[in-house]
Amino acid sequence: MKNISFTGVITIVGSIVIVLLVGLLVRDKIIVAEDSFEETLELAQQGYAEAQSNLGRMYDNGRGVTQDYKQAVNWFKIAAEQGDAEAQYNLGVMYANGREVTQDYKQAANWFKIAAEQGDAEVQNDLGLMYANGLGVDQDDKQAVNWYTKAAEQGHAKAQFNLGAMYDSGRGVIQDDKQAVIWYKKAAEQGFAYNRGVSYEYGQEVTQDKVYAYMWYNISASIGAEGATTKRDLVAKELTPSQLERAQDLARACAAQNYKGC
Repeated sequence: MKNISFTGVITIVGSIVIVLLVGLLVRDKIIVAEDSFEETLELAQQGYAEAQSNLGRMYDNGRGVTQDYKQAVNWFKIAAEQGDAEAQYNLGVMYANGREVTQDYKQAANWFKIAAEQGDAEVQNDLGLMYANGLGVDQDDKQAVNWYTKAAEQGHAKAQFNLGAMYDSGRGVIQDDKQAVIWYKKAAEQGFAYNRGVSYEYGQEVTQDKVYAYMWYNISASIGAEGATTKRDLVAKELTPSQLERAQDLARACAAQNYKGC
């Protein structure tokens, strides 16, 4: 499965930043055997759930057919009701965005939960975010921790960071600096630091800030992430000497505190 793409806003928890996914985009997946629209439609009409889910994506993306969100919702729903986890997730996204349906976070959370219970780490993290922020569900930090943990234990970097934040702030769990550091480090070692650098460099999810972009790329480079050194050095060329010094100081401080509270 490919990771979902998204735009987002930032929720502040104490001194901790948690990414809240909004404006979700339907998760994309390569059509099995590169089926054409006609072949996918035929299989979908025969009742194959994966083909139905693929057909929903084709209508949503306008791939092989004129883009039609109404048809996308229709086929996602048919596949979701057959138990296809990706269709369940994508149908939830359509409700979250109000795309050809009335925007309904409750319905979105319902479909996310059904998909998350099938073990998809990306969906589990997103469901945790919904519980943490009370989107479509009663705000419940313990449930947020529950779903972050399920995703984090599967190696999902954003969930690991979010779980670290919960331990850091004592939300939904007993405050535990040791556990916070463990999960922050796991996330950083998986490339979360590099992704944060990208976010700050281009203003994705956060206000664009080249100083913080450099900081995260520098941290990522220090743990051997591919491409991080090149990105760090390119960003450095856009900084003034005083900005560069500050970015380097921030990176050292963050690493010294094991990425806690960065």
